[in-house]
Amino acid sequence: MSTRYLTALLYAPLASFGGLAVGERRVSERHPTRSQLIGLLGAALGVDRTDEAAQAALRDGYSYALQVFAPGRPGTDYHTAQMPSRGKIRFATRRDELANKQELNTVLTSREYRFDFCAGLAVGAHHDAPYSLEDIAAALCTPHYTLSLGRKSCVLGLPLLPEVMDANTPQAALSALWQRVQATPAHRVLRGLWAKPGEIVLERSQYQGDADVEFVRDQPLSRKRWQFGLREVAILPPEAAP
Repeated sequence: MSTRYLTALLYAPLASFGGLAVGERRVSERHPTRSQLIGLLGAALGVDRTDEAAQAALRDGYSYALQVFAPGRPGTDYHTAQMPSRGKIRFATRRDELANKQELNTVLTSREYRFDFCAGLAVGAHHDAPYSLEDIAAALCTPHYTLSLGRKSCVLGLPLLPEVMDANTPQAALSALWQRVQATPAHRVLRGLWAKPGEIVLERSQYQGDADVEFVRDQPLSRKRWQFGLREVAILPPEAAP
């Protein structure tokens, strides 16, 4: 039985997929998190990130599957910042925060990135989805906000090439996306990256067979309080795609 999927190409010269942040270190996961994919669709549709109900609808109304085409090269960026010693005090502006020069400390932070990352995205809609897949595809072509893969500096580097199609599985939809990309100018960029179909990341409920299973904390519960829940994902090898 076939299902409708929205497929899209995700490529950025600079990307970052935030994981658990501990202290001054900001790590990057291997591929986009579910929270980031929801944010990507929300940015295209013009959904405000502080609108808890609308964000929850994007979280619960769709399934998300990924296939890595180019894993990207890891890199680290270092920042030095001045911070007041009394960390629990909230300041209205950055100027107020830096006003007392005698209480400032210099903090070194690091942020992980991936250079030249590319993946395919397959989105399926549940019965209670707030937007049709066709509406989302149109929004990806003319997004309300600038789209990025991670931080705001990580803007997309190629058209997303969104298309709604029928497929038996998300793996089949991703395989069809890869074949379609080969006939577009985007193929020239991917060829330079030595891109090829790689690991497939599915929600565990989307795949009932044997698979490597990972638990990731990327299920957004509240963006206002910055809370995320655990999620079970299945990691499949590229040959699992039909």
